Amino acid sequence: MAPKQRMAVANKQFSKNVTQRGNVPKGNKATESKLPTSQWLIGLFIFVVCGSAIFEVIRYIKA
Repeated sequence: MAPKQRMAVANKQFSKNVTQRGNVPKGNKATESKLPTSQWLIGLFIFVVCGSAIFEVIRYIKA
């Protein structure tokens, strides 16, 4: 595809963005709001960290 043709296609594709003024998405791809890890994995991590902290406090109090 010639450079002029590419520019014409891009202009046509993004011409609707001119009238949106500030509501233009940053990219063409739909953004997914999925977390990279599952919720149960985050819960397990918090349980392990908080649990070990509690055991350390108890151990410190006893000693």
